[in-house]
Amino acid sequence: MSTIIHARETADLLGIVPALAGFTPRQSVVMLPFRGSRAHGAMRVDLPDHDVDPDAFAETLLHALLQVDGIDATAIVVYTDDHPQSVPDGVLLPHLTLTEALLDVGDQAGLRILEALCVTPDGWADYLDEEPHLRPLDGIPPAPDVPGLGDLSGDQDAGAELPASDLAERERVGRALSEVELSLERRRRGGRQRTDAENPILLAVGDTVLDDLPAFAESLIERPGLQDDYRCAALLWCLSRPTLRDAILVQWATDQEFGARALEAQRDYSTSHAPIPDEIGRVFLGHGARPDSDRLGCALETVRLAAARAPRHAKAGALVAAAWLSWALGRSSHAARYVDEALRIEPEHSMASLISTMLAAALLPEWALRRP
Repeated sequence: MSTIIHARETADLLGIVPALAGFTPRQSVVMLPFRGSRAHGAMRVDLPDHDVDPDAFAETLLHALLQVDGIDATAIVVYTDDHPQSVPDGVLLPHLTLTEALLDVGDQAGLRILEALCVTPDGWADYLDEEPHLRPLDGIPPAPDVPGLGDLSGDQDAGAELPASDLAERERVGRALSEVELSLERRRRGGRQRTDAENPILLAVGDTVLDDLPAFAESLIERPGLQDDYRCAALLWCLSRPTLRDAILVQWATDQEFGARALEAQRDYSTSHAPIPDEIGRVFLGHGARPDSDRLGCALETVRLAAARAPRHAKAGALVAAAWLSWALGRSSHAARYVDEALRIEPEHSMASLISTMLAAALLPEWALRRP
């Protein structure tokens, strides 16, 4: 069932942006894609640095916006911490050049521009007014109460922080990871030995990872939680290996059967450079059927917990997985946080670099741009 929120006045539109975005934007450009008189979600990007070419920025953002099915109009809202400047005939709004570039490319694309608004610490105003003047922020209605949205008062970075962990946890997982790596590498080479000295939990985890990785990946979202150090270590081991990581992510976006196919394809590619089937590659690029958001949400919480509990040298793989899952859920702001942290740890991480490039180009998964 869809929830319909009506905006009769301009201030009402500002009031519903947090409900459309899922948060209250800050230092952002938000574009609302309209089909007829209805807005379908919100597209947000960080305000660019002042040395960024506004025309190039506008063209990139409009290209992403035009991927939304059936869009014929847009509303632009700039949220800035900058203050307007007083001029003889009113105020000079911040980021005026950028907004004019957005208006120009939107007009060239044949979009109706419904609103172009600026929200500053001193009030809000309309870029389209010949003599803009500030209206009070307390005149913006509060975000409507929409079931399932929760608290909207935080900005786009709210909720991106990793779960809390302490040094003792990270040391335990680090020791477990060393044991997992030794055990899995030994058994992968055919040197498996069951002895009384071996940890039975380690043996069980190793059996599952090596013999039925899709079952292991599925168990992580069917029974979320990584309190067991060896399960957490095994996941970190998998996410640090591109062949396994990519198969797991594709499975979480689809199902266990498709994950098994993805794993087989990845192994064929790594051993004989056999091409990855298009239907598998398409999922990884955000094409195809819309994934189950609950599955992706459970997977995201699992890898966030793994990243939090991992020693620093083992964090990057889990952070990259969290970035891809966030991107797949349409949370590009969170994806950027995770990928930036991954690149601080491993500057040459290829998957992190790829995701960073996609985010810089405002590329969103195709399924996020289609009508549910």
